[in-house]
Amino acid sequence: MEITINGDKATVDGVKISVSDLLKARNVDMPDMVSVEVNGTILERSEFDSTQVGDGDEVEFLYFMGGGR
Repeated sequence: MEITINGDKATVDGVKISVSDLLKARNVDMPDMVSVEVNGTILERSEFDSTQVGDGDEVEFLYFMGGGR
Protein backbone atom coordinates (compact mmCIF):
# COMPACT_ATOMS: atom_id res chain seq x y z
CA MET A 1 0.00 0.00 0.00
CA GLU A 2 1.05 3.62 -0.48
CA ILE A 3 0.99 6.02 2.47
CA THR A 4 2.59 9.38 3.21
CA ILE A 5 4.96 9.56 6.17
CA ASN A 6 6.16 13.02 7.24
CA GLY A 7 5.34 14.35 3.77
CA ASP A 8 7.15 11.59 1.84
CA LYS A 9 5.45 8.80 -0.10
CA ALA A 10 6.22 5.34 1.27
CA THR A 11 5.29 1.82 0.23
CA VAL A 12 4.36 -0.57 3.04
CA ASP A 13 3.64 -4.30 2.69
CA GLY A 14 0.06 -5.37 3.32
CA VAL A 15 -3.38 -3.83 3.09
CA LYS A 16 -3.39 -2.36 6.60
CA ILE A 17 -0.85 -2.09 9.40
CA SER A 18 -1.12 -0.95 13.01
CA VAL A 19 0.67 2.22 14.06
CA SER A 20 2.83 0.15 16.45
CA ASP A 21 3.87 -2.17 13.62
CA LEU A 22 4.52 0.81 11.34
CA LEU A 23 6.89 2.32 13.92
CA LYS A 24 8.77 -1.01 14.04
CA ALA A 25 8.80 -1.39 10.24
CA ARG A 26 10.23 2.13 9.83
CA ASN A 27 12.92 1.44 12.49
CA VAL A 28 11.87 4.43 14.58
CA ASP A 29 14.38 4.99 17.37
CA MET A 30 12.83 5.46 20.81
CA PRO A 31 9.17 4.97 19.77
CA ASP A 32 8.19 5.91 23.34
CA MET A 33 9.35 9.45 22.56
CA VAL A 34 7.30 9.80 19.35
CA SER A 35 3.78 11.11 19.00
CA VAL A 36 1.84 9.97 15.95
CA GLU A 37 -0.75 11.79 13.88
CA VAL A 38 -2.89 9.88 11.37
CA ASN A 39 -4.95 11.86 8.88
CA GLY A 40 -4.81 14.96 11.06
CA THR A 41 -5.67 13.26 14.37
CA ILE A 42 -3.05 12.92 17.09
CA LEU A 43 -3.29 9.49 18.68
CA GLU A 44 -3.04 8.53 22.31
CA ARG A 45 -0.22 6.04 22.87
CA SER A 46 -2.85 3.51 23.99
CA GLU A 47 -4.33 3.65 20.45
CA PHE A 48 -1.12 2.67 18.62
CA ASP A 49 -1.91 -1.08 18.66
CA SER A 50 -5.55 -0.71 17.62
CA THR A 51 -5.26 2.06 15.00
CA GLN A 52 -4.81 0.72 11.48
CA VAL A 53 -3.12 2.68 8.69
CA GLY A 54 -4.39 1.97 5.19
CA ASP A 55 -3.70 2.90 1.59
CA GLY A 56 -3.62 6.67 1.03
CA ASP A 57 -3.37 7.60 4.71
CA GLU A 58 -1.14 10.43 5.89
CA VAL A 59 1.02 9.75 8.94
CA GLU A 60 3.24 12.16 10.85
CA PHE A 61 5.84 11.03 13.37
CA LEU A 62 6.25 13.95 15.77
CA TYR A 63 9.50 14.12 17.70
CA PHE A 64 9.58 16.40 20.72
CA MET A 65 12.95 17.66 21.88
CA GLY A 66 13.87 19.41 25.05
CA GLY A 67 16.51 21.98 25.44
CA GLY A 68 17.03 25.64 25.77
CA ARG A 69 17.77 27.53 28.90
